[in-house]
Amino acid sequence: MDSRQHIEQKQANKSIIITKPPKWRLHIMRGLFFLNVISLAFDNWSRILFPKEQMDTLTGVTISFWAAFSLLNILGVRFPLKLIPILLLQLLYKTAWIIGTYLPAKKNGLLNEDLESFLWVCIAGIVLNLLIIPWRYVYKYYLRGFFELK
Repeated sequence: MDSRQHIEQKQANKSIIITKPPKWRLHIMRGLFFLNVISLAFDNWSRILFPKEQMDTLTGVTISFWAAFSLLNILGVRFPLKLIPILLLQLLYKTAWIIGTYLPAKKNGLLNEDLESFLWVCIAGIVLNLLIIPWRYVYKYYLRGFFELK
């Protein structure tokens, strides 16, 4: 056995050994979680704690969601493997935003500066997540047994 740590997962009377990603990858994941905290926390928590005006319902929900998401990313700095679903959520929502918001706006000639600038935020986030998420671990820990019929 190599020097990597292992996780033993028991499913249906059989043990599966899951190798943890190397430490350098965990540190990079921590960096991404920390980047998420920094990019989300100040703007969203300041709008919650020190509102300048009454937010409408949808804006309030959105700001509250991102504030909570920033706190979960703090946990990801400490426990990167346990909080992989947060990175997956980020990857999926940015991909969905491009498909469901940006592309229809582009098709209908409704692009504006906000949509264009957020596109590049989404593309950067998608690329970072695709590179940083330990996909072998995600497959073995989350997906491998998901499709097995019992």
